[in-house]
Amino acid sequence: MRELPYQAKAIIGRREMVTLPELNLHLCCKADTGARTSVLHAEEIETFTDASGQPWVRFFTRSGGLDTPAHQITQPLHDRRRITSSNGHTEYRYVIRTALTMGELSFPLELTLTDRRNMRHPMLLGRRAMRRLLVAPGASFLHGEP
Repeated sequence: MRELPYQAKAIIGRREMVTLPELNLHLCCKADTGARTSVLHAEEIETFTDASGQPWVRFFTRSGGLDTPAHQITQPLHDRRRITSSNGHTEYRYVIRTALTMGELSFPLELTLTDRRNMRHPMLLGRRAMRRLLVAPGASFLHGEP
């Protein structure tokens, strides 16, 4: 077996509790090594331009299922990307940048926004965000219990 080409920062489980402090959210996130980018559940997504001409995005999200209260979030719009989901459906999604905290780990990440109301987890952590992390698929909540 070959050695890893880098030193892993941490081992995470297939599900972890994460905090997005800039968005004031604490939620359960699924590690998805099949997804390139990370994604956050978003409803009623709308874009607008502020007084200085900068693009912004406004949306509602939920930290749990449909029975949890919706939080309105307004963030600078970073990008718009073409994303192909696991079922082969391609769509353009808005992208925001924010910080993520998972236990003692803290790092910046990009999140695409899409409606995940029919999914079990409101957020997926994709490969780009998991650089230098190892995933233990048989473990959950290694960095804090829900």
